[in-house]
Amino acid sequence: MQIINSIMHMQALAIAPERGGRRISFVPTMGFLHEGHASLLREGRTRGDVLVLSLFVNPIQFGQHEDLDRYPRDMDRDCRIAEACGVDIVFIPTAAEMYPAGFQTGVTVRDISLPLCGSSRPGHFDGVATVVAKLFNIVRPDVALFGCKDYQQLAVIRRMTADLNLPVEIVGMPIVRESDGLAMSSRNAYLSPCERQSALCLSRALVKARELFGAGERSVPELLLATRGVIEQESRAVIDYVEFRDGFLLSEQQVADGNTVLALAVKIGQTRLIDNCVLGEEL
Repeated sequence: MQIINSIMHMQALAIAPERGGRRISFVPTMGFLHEGHASLLREGRTRGDVLVLSLFVNPIQFGQHEDLDRYPRDMDRDCRIAEACGVDIVFIPTAAEMYPAGFQTGVTVRDISLPLCGSSRPGHFDGVATVVAKLFNIVRPDVALFGCKDYQQLAVIRRMTADLNLPVEIVGMPIVRESDGLAMSSRNAYLSPCERQSALCLSRALVKARELFGAGERSVPELLLATRGVIEQESRAVIDYVEFRDGFLLSEQQVADGNTVLALAVKIGQTRLIDNCVLGEEL
């Protein structure tokens, strides 16, 4: 496994003649890998001849009072996981090289970035779209894999890739959960044992909504009332948003269907967690 820090070196490998038509699969991450990331890497291994993982905590997608400085990092552990999953290249750029002095160009994906996390975290998806566009230009992947836990992020990246005619196949992978239902997330490391138990209200809320939908309930106001009720029973939980949205355009809905996505953002203590499900799919 090769570790590369230089953008020029990574880009040279991606466009070198000796690539010889070999297919590059790519998993961009912010590191502190868990089984959810590992599932992307294992799938990426099957979809390409060269598997590239990036580890980069992207500063421009964090707000002024968010957790950039304390975001969990463990590069040595990440590299061990990468090697076990068959990664060929780990790309670890520095923020100084990704955003040199005078950097002022960004990518904005307009409407789809505005609701949900876009409302709570202004500018977040501009940072996501910009870094992913840069990484695509550096790594030159044929296929890139993203987890569906960040449902809106995946939608933004799909829209950007289509709108800019980027020759990259975008693959969304299922959410990986702990045995008790909690969606795997690097930020779970922030939770105390008591908060970890409280965080299960997110997955319980998703299950409740899907049970009601399966029983025939289609009214979004009714589904919303029941979903919020599950979360509000947990004293440590503070709701950022609970919304039912069209699964393609993320537009508001009053009547749910099988493609409706239920998206949650909830603070447990000081930790903001997100989760989601598509009502017509298994959780």
